[in-house]
Amino acid sequence: MKSTKRRDKPRPDRSQTLLKQLAAVPGSLFAGAFRQQYGALCFRYQGNGVEILVITSREAGRWVIPKGWPMKGKKPFEAAATEAWEEAGVSGTVKKKPVGRYTYLKELDNGDVVPCIVDVFQIEVTEVTGGFKEQGQRMLEWVSTDEAARRVREIELKSLLVEFEPRGRKKRSRS
Repeated sequence: MKSTKRRDKPRPDRSQTLLKQLAAVPGSLFAGAFRQQYGALCFRYQGNGVEILVITSREAGRWVIPKGWPMKGKKPFEAAATEAWEEAGVSGTVKKKPVGRYTYLKELDNGDVVPCIVDVFQIEVTEVTGGFKEQGQRMLEWVSTDEAARRVREIELKSLLVEFEPRGRKKRSRS
């Protein structure tokens, strides 16, 4: 027996492009405030330059940086560091102030699409380990800032990556 309950809004079809989904339910995009997330711009010094860690998303396999929702009892930079550890198995020196922010549209598990603001914190990676929480669910690659920018989809994140200059560079010993 079919339910006679009427839906207030149509449910987007997951096979449609994100823009088509938004066109079908424009009210859902602007009905509430942006959701906050925290991201980790993980980098290391390699030769004379900087390499950025990019990872794939679990669902779509898109190239992204580690990011996630606020965590109770953790400051924003601590949440970003936790995401880097859980999603990529990296840790290091985290700056307490964001190096930038970007916006994107997140598809939730229920099919809704919500706008998100991601405050991005730099982490100079000093430890890389296997056996992290999401190992096997993502691919990880160290690439140049330009290559990282080419791989990610979000325009503001592309700009942030291309323009990235590490803050508070450590003094490196001469060999």
